[in-house]
Order: sequence, then C-alpha cells, then structure tokens
Amino acid sequence: MTNAAGLANSVPADTPESLMALIKYLELSLDQGKSVVMMRDATKAFSVSLGVPEDEENDLKNYGTLEAPMVEEILELTRPGVNRITVGDQTYRFFRSFTHIAEVGAVVFAPA
Repeated sequence: MTNAAGLANSVPADTPESLMALIKYLELSLDQGKSVVMMRDATKAFSVSLGVPEDEENDLKNYGTLEAPMVEEILELTRPGVNRITVGDQTYRFFRSFTHIAEVGAVVFAPA
C-alpha cells in the first residue's frame, strides 16, 4: 500500500471502513479549507473536528466521533508526513501530524 517514499498508493477495491471514514472527513476538509483533527475523549472514542489547530481565536467545529479501533487502523494505514490515497479515480493527498490542543494530544490530517 505504500511506496519507497512512504506515500500510500492505490487502495484495494475492498477499501477498509476506517479509510472510507477518513476520506469522508477529508472531503469535508477540502470543501472548507480546514484540517481534520482527531482527539481522544474520555470515553476512549475520538472526536473528529474540522478547523485550524494553530488558530486559537477560532474553535474547532465537531463533526462526530470515531471508535478508538477505527482511528488506530487509520494510523496504521497512514503515516506521519505526506500521504496519498487513491480510491477509484479519486486521489487524496494530505499531511498527517500531531499536536496538542488544550493539553490533549491530537492527530491532524491537513489537505496537501
């Protein structure tokens, strides 16, 4: 699934549900020009928000939650830095990084 540069390439026809969930949020992020931010909450699930983590003036907008095993699979199927996922004829490019928001660790998927 990844090439020597560490970029995710074409995803098989049976694309994992976790990557389909990520793609759904990446589509929203592209529409809004924001990043996808996932933060673990007290229930061991992850809240999924859109926004600019560095912009302390504007709050992130929550778009839902994902169960921890699904987020863990997303993290296994992507890597820090530049990623490229192709599903069908659509290619998604994003940069995965980590940050802290209000003293909580967060994974950020920024459109590239």
